[in-house]
Order: sequence, then structure tokens, then C-alpha cells
Amino acid sequence: MGVETITLGCRLNFAESEMMKQLASGGDLTIVNSCAVTHEAVRQTRQAIRRAARERPSARIVVTGCAAQLDPAMFAAMPEVDRVVGNAEKYRASSFEFASPFPFVSSEVETRFASQERPSTSLGTNGSCGSKVRVGDIMTSPPPPVAAGFLARVRSFVAVQTGCDHRCTFCTIWAARGPSQSLPYEAIRNAVERELASGAKEIVLTGVDITSYAPGLGLLCQRLLADLPALQRLRLSSLDSIEIDGALMELVAGEPRLLPHFHLSLQAGDDLTLKRMKRRHSRAQAVATVAKLKAARPDVTIGADLIAGFPTESEQSAANTRALIADCDIVAAHVFPFSPRPGTPAARMPQVPHEMIKARAAALRDSAAARRQAWLAGQVGTIRRVLIENKEKGHSDGFAPVRIAGSVRGACGPALITAVDGDTLIGTFA
Repeated sequence: MGVETITLGCRLNFAESEMMKQLASGGDLTIVNSCAVTHEAVRQTRQAIRRAARERPSARIVVTGCAAQLDPAMFAAMPEVDRVVGNAEKYRASSFEFASPFPFVSSEVETRFASQERPSTSLGTNGSCGSKVRVGDIMTSPPPPVAAGFLARVRSFVAVQTGCDHRCTFCTIWAARGPSQSLPYEAIRNAVERELASGAKEIVLTGVDITSYAPGLGLLCQRLLADLPALQRLRLSSLDSIEIDGALMELVAGEPRLLPHFHLSLQAGDDLTLKRMKRRHSRAQAVATVAKLKAARPDVTIGADLIAGFPTESEQSAANTRALIADCDIVAAHVFPFSPRPGTPAARMPQVPHEMIKARAAALRDSAAARRQAWLAGQVGTIRRVLIENKEKGHSDGFAPVRIAGSVRGACGPALITAVDGDTLIGTFA
């Protein structure tokens, strides 16, 4: 008995899964929070549903998240699935209640929705409120409540924004999440305070496009750090490099509580490819942004999302993206083989052969791995501040994995790095 969550995809999903677990407390449920960023993510979601049905045959299965929002009928057709819930409806306790056809149970988290109940798209057999699918129009949904994840964990995620106003040609997330909506500062501050009071030592601000936060991500961070002295470690999730504002750059240069690892949504290192992706930055702008970050704070480390085999990508275009790893000193690359998403402009462009996509992704990963290993090896003999998140394992401020024998969860301080073991640094607290 009880509620279990299976989460795929981004950090925002993880935060929202924890929130849904609280909303659905008291039931015997498995909530599968899906991802739609690639075809593989959708396949893994279906696989997770089937596995959950085998492992917890008595539990009802609720599927939500981006893949469920985009294609509810596909999941409703799966015999293992009891309910499909949209990205707006997942903030309602009633979406996880099976005691009556469609109860609406008020709770603190869903209060904002109580006066804005709207009928969901019904794909069920009887067309009633008790049908299998509860997926409404995400483009007109109200802003969600703040989602805070990993309660009572050392690192916790707090959502500050959802949705996206951009239309990259390869992406469907704007359709799954709706327009960009920024959450109120007071709600975010209160959520961070609750996480800190529950034992969190590090807060990660997350969302779909957090650099679009109004009136500015930098100002939000400045206010949180000024208002909450207990907030000693603030980290940011993925950033759109072209939207990094002056206030945020000021914090990079002068605020040690803002941790110096920045994951950038770069996607490619070739100007023609970036144009066809409908990205809003050029290769030169990406390189300049990284140079500015590193000039502001020398210990800055860079992660990046990169796509291999985008439609029409030439060998030279692929080489330009590989070269971006060195030009931007990317030490944490997330490499995605291009996967055409239904209905996107990129799906209608001339496609790169599948085997070539695989080869280019492998080459990109090899370049990224070599850069990362050189970065890790270069830290041996240095002092790095480390937070232990699980027994003996944690991360440095620059987000290098670190293992310190004998350390306990929540320990934080300067550590001497003594060796590298695969992808993990070995250290001892100084």
C-alpha cells in the first residue's frame, strides 16, 4: 500500500513527483511522471509502466507529465494504465482519487485551482467525468503552485517557473507545458524556507526555462540570498545562455553562495544548424558567454545539452559542434542523438541517416568524455568544497562527483582531492 512515483526526464519532473506524492497520500498508487523530450524517453515511459504493473499488481497506475499531455490516447490504450492526467491536472488531489467518479478534494497545494476547475478532454469510453483521461488545455491553464522536491533531502529542487514561449524546431515541450509562467516570489521564498527547515543544505532552482523568469532570474536569486541567510548553497538548473542577465552575472562575480556550475542549453556549435533549430544565439555568442562567466569567476564549470545528427547536419557542422566542447570548456555534456518529434518542423526536414546519427553522437560523447577526464584529473591535489548527499558520496561546488570515505550525509566543507576513480573524485575532508 502507499504511493510510489517513477520519474523520467528533467529536474522539474522530480520536484513535481514529490508534490504529487503528497497530494495522492492515502491511496495505493504508482504515479509515472513521463518525459517527451525524445522518442526514447517516451519508449522508456511505456516500459516503466509495464514494469510497474508487474512489480505492484495491486496498485492503480496514473500516468502524467509531458508525454501524457501530448498523447493521452496512447497511454489510455495501455491495459496497465488506470488514469492519464495532464500537466495542469496533476496539481489537483482529485486527479489521484478513485473513490468516486470525479471528486474534487481541496488541499493547500491545489487551492489556486479550486475556483478555476475546467472540464478535461475526455477520451474515455463513456465520456463522463469518471473517464480514464483527464487532460485539459495546457495553453490556458492557470499558473501552478510552487513545486518542491526531495523533501528532507540534502539537495532539494524548487520550481520557479514552468512553460516556454520559444519554438525551437525540434521541441514539443512548449506544447506539453504551455506558455512561460513565473511563480510569485513570496511562494518561492516560502518553499525554499520549508526545504531548508526540512534539512536541505542545497537548493536548486528549476523550471522549463528559468532564464525567462519575470522580472529576471538574477533579481530572483539576489532577493532569495538577501532574504534567507540560511541559504548557503544555491544552484541553478539548465540556462538559456542568451538570457543570462546582468544581475545574475553580478552574483557569479561576487556571491560565493551561488554555486559555480552552469548547465547551458547550447544544442549545437554550428551557426547554420542553430538557425535551423530556431535557437536565439550564435556559436560566437555561446563562446563569449562562457568566457564572460569564467572571467567573472575562474572556478566556473560548464555543462551543456548538445544534439547530434540534427536534420541537414553536414560533417563540418558536426565537427563544429564537437569543437564547441573545447571552445566552451564543457566538462558535463548531455549528448542527445536527434529524435524527430511528431508535428515539429524538424521532423519535416531532410533527416540524417540513423546510423550516421549514432556515429556522430558517439564521437561527440567521446570528445566530451576526454574533456571531462582531463578536468577531473586536473583537480587531484587541490582543495574543493564538497557536500555529501548520500553516505560517502556527494558533489563539489563545480558539480564533480566526489567520494569521501567515512563521511556522513549532510557533511559539507573543504576537501583535499587525492585521486580519480572512473568518473568520481576521491577525497578527504581537510
